[in-house]
Amino acid sequence: MDDATIAEPTRGLAQDGLAGPAARRRRPVVGLSGRLLLLTIAFVMLAEVLIYVPSVANFQRSWLSDRLAAAQIAALVLDAGDADMPGLQEKLLAGVGAELVAVRGGGTRRLLAVDVGMPPEIARTVDLRTQSPFEAIPAAFATLAGRAPGMMRVVGDGTGPNAAEIDFVEIVIDPEPLREALFTFSRNILILSLIISGITAGLVYLSLQAVIVRPVRRLSANLERFSEEPEDASRIIVPSRRTDEIGTAERALERTERALAQELRAKRRLAELGLGVAKINHDLRNMLASAQLISDRLADVEDPTVQRIAPRLIGTLQRAIDFSEATLAYGRAVEPAPRRRVLPLVEILADLQAVPGLAGPDVQATPEGAARLELDVEPHLTIDADREQLARVLVNLARNAVQAMARMPAQARVLRISARRAQGACIVEVCDSGPGLPAKALEHLFEPFKGAARASGTGLGLAICAEIVRLHGGRIVHGSDPAGTLTGAAFRIEIPDRPRERA
Repeated sequence: MDDATIAEPTRGLAQDGLAGPAARRRRPVVGLSGRLLLLTIAFVMLAEVLIYVPSVANFQRSWLSDRLAAAQIAALVLDAGDADMPGLQEKLLAGVGAELVAVRGGGTRRLLAVDVGMPPEIARTVDLRTQSPFEAIPAAFATLAGRAPGMMRVVGDGTGPNAAEIDFVEIVIDPEPLREALFTFSRNILILSLIISGITAGLVYLSLQAVIVRPVRRLSANLERFSEEPEDASRIIVPSRRTDEIGTAERALERTERALAQELRAKRRLAELGLGVAKINHDLRNMLASAQLISDRLADVEDPTVQRIAPRLIGTLQRAIDFSEATLAYGRAVEPAPRRRVLPLVEILADLQAVPGLAGPDVQATPEGAARLELDVEPHLTIDADREQLARVLVNLARNAVQAMARMPAQARVLRISARRAQGACIVEVCDSGPGLPAKALEHLFEPFKGAARASGTGLGLAICAEIVRLHGGRIVHGSDPAGTLTGAAFRIEIPDRPRERA
């Protein structure tokens, strides 16, 4: 185990999210404030458009209603005055802006017309008496667009004190003045909308800048500063006294940065300690190997005391060498990504025949001192897994079970493996009839160097099993025999199937 292997945890954390300034993303050209400003202007303009559409229709209706009222007054004035007064009718029509005015009431019809010879050609008619708001909108835009060139006929009810005596008022006008008035109204609305949207967007921009954007920039700036040196406690954000979501995010970020800084400092110390332990372990393994060679010669000494002590000494040295080699191997090993495929589970279970002290279910007579293997697995049951990696898991669990049952009577040694499929996953249960796991081992069952069930164990086997199962997206837990007949250790392995597109 070299320096690169030991330093891998801390370097991996830096590569995953705590990279330096070179790995930061470039800030966008338009920041959050600019986007909010543009969106505010766009939304205000949209609201103004929605207001403008009915307003322009109402403006045309009001304009035409005023012309009808003026035409009615002109007709009444002409009735009350001297009808033969030179130019009076033309002056009244010019004041109304109409080419022809017709008023009907009291059973009579009054007609005022400009003397131009042929009557004007009517391009379209607007009847204000029956026109609905939905019809007024396209009529106003038709006037703006000038879709029907020619004179416009307008019909409406009477107004004023004599409205009850008048059935209707009808005028024929040139729509060009109305079109100019509509353009002027639209221009004024546009200018007013721009002013309102500018003021509104500015107020919203300043408000959001102070309430949201500036605190968010503070959070992002702190993240960048903290990522440069995550072990520096002075770079941890100091939360404000805000009680809203920004304040909650600041306090959560403080807790995260503080925990991450402590974790990185601990990992760095562990990496440095692991490097020293690896070097010591390497030298210790060589010294133990030399001591084992010397102790092997003691077996040739005929002294009874030596003959009694030598096997115990040789076994102790061998366990020490195995522990040193296991520690070094765990420090060097990195489990590769599983190469999964769908295959029958019984093919993987066939590797259990290589476990010493375990007799398969097809053996006619169980050898002396061997544990009996019972399989409750359908031949067609499949599992989506890496064959070699899953075989290592099952072999390791079987070997642990055989070692745990070593001091039990031969006829009581049973290892049962059952499997079934449920909810898109294969569930494998490994149970034995041994003494079970001690409470101390259960507390750190899948942690290396902590979850050893035997005094001579390292606790690496179950840690490697858990890592392999996690690489498959599954989980391994300790429980009890679902059948309730075996009271020893029981492990449940769940291996979910891959999604179809990945499979």
